[in-house]
Amino acid sequence: MPSETERCFPALRLSAWIMDSLSPNFSSARAWCVPCLVSLDTLQELCRKEKLTCKSIGITKRNLNNYEVEYLCDYKVVKDMEYYLVKWKGWPDSTNTWEPLQNLKCPLLLQQFSNDKHNYLSQVKKGKAITLKENHRALKPAVAEYIVKKAKQRIALQRWQDELNRRKTHKGMIFVENTVDLEGPPSDFYYINEYKPAPGISLVNEATFGCSCRDCFFEKCCPAEAGVLLAYNKNQQIKIPPGTPIYECNSRCQCGPDCPNRIVQKGTQYSLCIFRTSNGCGWGVKTLVKIKRMSFVMEYVGEVITSEEAERRGQLYDNKGITYLFDLDYESDEFTVDAARYGNVSHFVNHSCDPNLQVFNVFIDNLDTRLPRIALFSTRTINAGEELTFDYQMKGSGDVSSDSIDHSPAKKRARTVCKCGAVTCRGYLN
Repeated sequence: MPSETERCFPALRLSAWIMDSLSPNFSSARAWCVPCLVSLDTLQELCRKEKLTCKSIGITKRNLNNYEVEYLCDYKVVKDMEYYLVKWKGWPDSTNTWEPLQNLKCPLLLQQFSNDKHNYLSQVKKGKAITLKENHRALKPAVAEYIVKKAKQRIALQRWQDELNRRKTHKGMIFVENTVDLEGPPSDFYYINEYKPAPGISLVNEATFGCSCRDCFFEKCCPAEAGVLLAYNKNQQIKIPPGTPIYECNSRCQCGPDCPNRIVQKGTQYSLCIFRTSNGCGWGVKTLVKIKRMSFVMEYVGEVITSEEAERRGQLYDNKGITYLFDLDYESDEFTVDAARYGNVSHFVNHSCDPNLQVFNVFIDNLDTRLPRIALFSTRTINAGEELTFDYQMKGSGDVSSDSIDHSPAKKRARTVCKCGAVTCRGYLN
């Protein structure tokens, strides 16, 4: 007897039969699934269209015929009565209906509709209040088309925001915002929380020894064993100069999670927003809360590759005008971090010639000096709403001289014009 999901989607049942026939082990271990490339909303629309129930995707007999406004598509006036074209959540576009204003109980969607209409007119009509044709009785098709695109973008960005927050392991929340254009989520970006080694590269993530301090702030702790100073003061602010490595307590240490030498490993503590910039720099990142000077903000993570592979990818990225290559050159130039496809919030941080973030090399469980973790600390107080930036020519030593360009975090062989707008702008990213 097929399950409810299998009746909705016979391919799942067929796949299960194939897997069972390939190996007897599968018949005793049925806890597997087949990833679906279709969105949940599309599956729900198919179910409702075919009058099928499927608990796995949230369609039951009780809500099979539910109608909830997803967004508003169009507007018209008929016999002095206002109507809106409604897209119903979980239903295909073919079921859209015109509904009188008095029947709609969605003030937020109505306000968004009005705002989107106003924004379109501000861009295209330069503020002129010419929104309707036929004696103000219907929207122009171009206006309605823009409103629908904006609504779909808003939904896509919300889904992306939810996905980012499901994947992140740090305390700080991630928000997404685009009030500039119709750009949606990146199509080929996967959020990760730590380095992802490329095939053939081994990351040893377990230290061989640790401290036995009762109070790491006053005793001879991991930094002293490595021949450097403890990186933080009592306010969890970094007190060492750029170029000095950070050695934090690791999984072998006997100190607890409240140890003052465990900062970077706790992850981002601040709520950050990935937002669309208005100066042509694409996506950027801003903080939603005040960040004190010399505070840890985020790590730069991505796929760890060899320098040879980085050179090959760099040529391809140059042709596309993008690159996210960050050389791990603390003591050698053997490995590079590529955050183009795999990364965290730092993937979206823009360059500035006068940045508010500084790069530091960090060692925690992995003490291989060829593979430091890259941490970004604030250089000054950063106010809520301010964009976060770091210098793409900035090395862990803080060197931004012309000699450092070939070893810069963002390898760009073609000259790229800088748009940071800083008084000290060098004119180019490289």
